[in-house]
Amino acid sequence: MKSIEHHHLFRLLKWPHPVGGITAFNTLRGNANENDPYSDINLCNYTNDAPEHIESGRKALCAALGIDHDKLVMPRQTHTCNVAAVDEALMALPHSERQAQLQDIDALVTRLSGVCIGVNTADCVNISLVDAEAGVVGVAHAGWRGTVGKIAAHTVDAMEKLGADRSRIMAVMGASICQDCFEVGDEVLEAFVAQGFAADAISYRNADTGKAHIHLQEANRIVLMKAGLMAKNITWNGECSRCQHQQYFSARRLGINSGRTFTGVIRY
Repeated sequence: MKSIEHHHLFRLLKWPHPVGGITAFNTLRGNANENDPYSDINLCNYTNDAPEHIESGRKALCAALGIDHDKLVMPRQTHTCNVAAVDEALMALPHSERQAQLQDIDALVTRLSGVCIGVNTADCVNISLVDAEAGVVGVAHAGWRGTVGKIAAHTVDAMEKLGADRSRIMAVMGASICQDCFEVGDEVLEAFVAQGFAADAISYRNADTGKAHIHLQEANRIVLMKAGLMAKNITWNGECSRCQHQQYFSARRLGINSGRTFTGVIRY
């Protein structure tokens, strides 16, 4: 295993309890240029960034992780609740066929070692999951639509199919928009309530603007607990992508044509 405790490309995410040999991280923007919404490190290839810039970032990350470029796996996300298992059969496919299998996928699970699975976010919640004893990891992209659809629970279901135990699974949420920054219209809050979320548990209303503010991390914590995870095994690192847009990409700050923060999980 490479020594990656301190690296300029990414920030390690801390599991709720120590885990050996399994790493989760958020990439950092690096030398962010306020006039360049894709600077510095962007791995996402569907937000109109230059292909050569994306490729250079992916190669740099793989080099830092000590893996071949082919071992970096990310889906084409479309705010679904679809989860894909990354197994030997998928990894054996030519790259174009593999990516076709990963279209409209917003979460990945695997028990393969030496393969980095990940998702791209720019304010949405990224959730890294692990059952170290079973050697099963997962990662999910949970925007408000995915949270309403309980993608975190679907990811836990997929991990269980690979041998994970819900009572052992740990989850850490990385840099993502905080409640104060996440102002929404009433239709969004109503969508949550319609799916069983208690408004007072996940939101407050700004007295000056009258707008609702949703706590996406808390909503996902509730989803994970209802899916069988223990409260002590769920955490958020407390970083806000919009507040800290010099470190992480934020679509609310930079617009949708901007880079994305990559959240990766790898078992060595």
